[in-house]
Amino acid sequence: MAILWLLMALLMLSFVLLPLVRRRRGMIEQVHPEHPDAADPAAYGFVRQEELDIRMPGPDQDLLDVLDLVQRTQDYHAAAQLLAGTEAQGEVRWQRVQAFAGAAALELQQRPGGVHETPGGQWLRVWRAEQPKDAGGAAVHAEFLVQQAWRTSTPGTDDFRIIMEEAREACGQAALLAPGDPVPYIIELSIARGLAYPQAEFEQLWLKILDRAPHHMGAHLAALHYWCEKWHGSREQAYSFAQAAAARAPQGSLLAALPLFAVFEHLPEVILVTGFYQSEVVTKAMHGALYAVHSARPDDPMLAHVRHLLVFFLVRAERWAEAVQQLIHVDGHVGALPWTLSADPAAEFAVYRALAVAGYEANGGSPASLPG
Repeated sequence: MAILWLLMALLMLSFVLLPLVRRRRGMIEQVHPEHPDAADPAAYGFVRQEELDIRMPGPDQDLLDVLDLVQRTQDYHAAAQLLAGTEAQGEVRWQRVQAFAGAAALELQQRPGGVHETPGGQWLRVWRAEQPKDAGGAAVHAEFLVQQAWRTSTPGTDDFRIIMEEAREACGQAALLAPGDPVPYIIELSIARGLAYPQAEFEQLWLKILDRAPHHMGAHLAALHYWCEKWHGSREQAYSFAQAAAARAPQGSLLAALPLFAVFEHLPEVILVTGFYQSEVVTKAMHGALYAVHSARPDDPMLAHVRHLLVFFLVRAERWAEAVQQLIHVDGHVGALPWTLSADPAAEFAVYRALAVAGYEANGGSPASLPG
């Protein structure tokens, strides 16, 4: 009888474990791009995995050219000029500030400096010293400090708080230099999350952003993190924030895709429900994001962010043709969620790309059948 009970227990356990799928910050592991059964993404004109650009979600050649020049010469002037000519209230300025700060932070990580070595990112320090009244340099410095805090310290520690407090002061200086620029306040959203601003204080900060750029997608994504369950809100608060933003979004705004980001942030570590990605909540969020993509301007700088997340969900939902359609628009750049959560964003993206192509071809699709 004991053996019978043991066999029954093992059988029941198998029913639980078989449909279990790892999600979240993990990867689909069933198929590899080089698996003999996988279709060939190269037939669709997709770039090789080793050539995928992990720095940005989509192309910004002006930024890439300036980044290359600054890092090669260690002269900040081209960066200052580019930011000075970038619209303050637009999405591009926020992305470029993040890129310059990230480049300086990465340089410092690779070359921390020493007795006989100049630390990396020296061009940013020179920028702040030589042009203390430059709003662009002040914003990049503030974002650099925020990234340093998250990269080098643990939230809740003294080191983390010290760097974040310095970043908070830097945000205030940047805001004084450019009163109409939302970027210093968007940077502070990450500080608010790290330092656990009370909700009333966070909402006051959010109102300052809404006054300057009410439909700023990047700002909404940054604010969403604060309201998530893993930080200072709940699943309900995050969904409410995302759905309210989507409801008031003007025609052509990508804010209609914000609920999909809220769903992503609250996906369970393990999924035991068969068909989870075809569920009503996920499907409704995907349809909102697809609507946003179809109605947005082709040159919207946040469009690639939404397309990348759609690839993740469409592959999981086995909507292969739609996934391939999104891949056609974003292939080549992988510096976006969800890939950047992986230790190897290019490899993670390549796995999903291979799955999408394989699923597409298994259902009768081919490169020739793609719409022109």
